[in-house]
Amino acid sequence: MATTTRDRIVEAAVSMTAETGWSGVTMGALARRVGVSRQTVHNEVGTKHGLAEAMIAHELDRFLGVVSGAFDTHPDDLVAAIRGASRGVLELAPDNPLLHAVVSATHGADTELLPLLTTHAESLLAVAKEVVRDRVAPYRIDLDAEHLDAAIDMVVRLVLSHVMQPSAAPARTADDIAWIAARVLR
Repeated sequence: MATTTRDRIVEAAVSMTAETGWSGVTMGALARRVGVSRQTVHNEVGTKHGLAEAMIAHELDRFLGVVSGAFDTHPDDLVAAIRGASRGVLELAPDNPLLHAVVSATHGADTELLPLLTTHAESLLAVAKEVVRDRVAPYRIDLDAEHLDAAIDMVVRLVLSHVMQPSAAPARTADDIAWIAARVLR
């Protein structure tokens, strides 16, 4: 449940994007939906681009919470943690309204949000990899830092690829990702 004005604005923007597309989200309409002034919306998120970034960050936090939960559940088994994190993310993705709106937009003209998830996603990838790197650190892994970074990058990108274009059920894909990770990490 949203607790701050910023959270309420971001969550309303996600809902509006899912309902009408990103082009239908205006600062005025968003202010009316949340019950605040346009100035308040601008004070909280800045420009429309800033709003888009806030929406992506908000949803990324939800996904990374699932990742952290999987690592907490498997503190002694890195492969099981990766399987659980992958499965959790892949199960959350189909019901995510913002992700659905962005991916659906690729078939129409409303593609302004897509670069935040693809070509301009350096910060999204960096945050995801940093969270995974921090969660992997307590495990005993016989890899040097360079190869561990490559393995983390591979797992994060593989999961994100399946988020954007699933090829099997989440459980099956998570098993496949865990199988690959086991070969690299053990």
